[in-house]
Amino acid sequence: MNTQFWVIQVFNGVSYGALLFLIGGGLSLIFGVMRIVNLSHGAYFLWGGYIALSVIQVTGSWALSLPVAAFAVALIGIAMERLFLRSEGFEFLRTAVIALGVGVLVGLAVARWGQFFGGDWGQLIIVTAVAAVVSYFLMNRISIIPIETDVLRQVLLTVGFAFLFQQAALDIWGGNNMDINPPAAFTQSLVIGETYFPLYRVFMIGMAVAIGIVLWLVMEKTRMGAAVRATVDDAQMARGVGIDTNRVSMFIFALGAFLAALGGVVGGAFLGIYPGLDFEMLPLAFAVVIIGGMGSLGGAAIGALAVGLADNFGKALFPEISYFTLYAPMVLILAIKPTGLFGRE
Repeated sequence: MNTQFWVIQVFNGVSYGALLFLIGGGLSLIFGVMRIVNLSHGAYFLWGGYIALSVIQVTGSWALSLPVAAFAVALIGIAMERLFLRSEGFEFLRTAVIALGVGVLVGLAVARWGQFFGGDWGQLIIVTAVAAVVSYFLMNRISIIPIETDVLRQVLLTVGFAFLFQQAALDIWGGNNMDINPPAAFTQSLVIGETYFPLYRVFMIGMAVAIGIVLWLVMEKTRMGAAVRATVDDAQMARGVGIDTNRVSMFIFALGAFLAALGGVVGGAFLGIYPGLDFEMLPLAFAVVIIGGMGSLGGAAIGALAVGLADNFGKALFPEISYFTLYAPMVLILAIKPTGLFGRE
């Protein structure tokens, strides 16, 4: 194990930490502002990669796939947050979406159980529509406790969305492993002395640093950033001084989904894109958040760096106990400082 070995391992750990910052930073902000443990966050990473693959297949442009995938997943995140997590003012639309889902399930169940339809899609649509309308009016008649007041229900809802997103991705893109091929320029290596540094990993580090700086400037130097920080510190007090915390929540949820999807596009080049990747990345994102502290961008950066280095050195030096070396720092932080290194009470 010469100096070159250690340099390469540090470089690989830092580049992997740069990827984890994208997914962990968004998750940290979402919890800090909304106090929701979003267990569907890994699905945003997965969908970002899959949407990027579709964009590349249609346009042939890897650069275009970055913003398209990120904004598409951000819109999915906004829809999820507005309709199901913070549905104030959109209750009727949320009820309509749920009723439509119930109608589809009823129609499919009737079609499966008997030969009633005889392959007639028109009758299936009629049954689905009737079931959806009946469900809509029934749900409007039932007094339902708003989900905004129950954190446990919100967490369980995000678990359901995680499985829905995973199954939808499997139905749309299939179950084969796929790779995102970056431009040829990023397949080269930067040679310093006798050490080779892949340009793509250099790009990942530079991109994470640039995004981190932009986010820091937004959070520290703008009115929106001040509103976000106030909401993280005390949401009730922020509402009392006139801050629209619902708007802040929507912005942060969209930003978290955007960053996770961006990570999916970038990470798809060396991790690949495949079913189950979302649930593989989610524990790593939580490790980042737990170490760095919830609601802290700086903490997310430190946590991502720590997890990236621990994962890389663990696999290189102690492959038999690599999971222990990965999660041991997280357990230690929980024991010493449960709020994380930079987390607030």
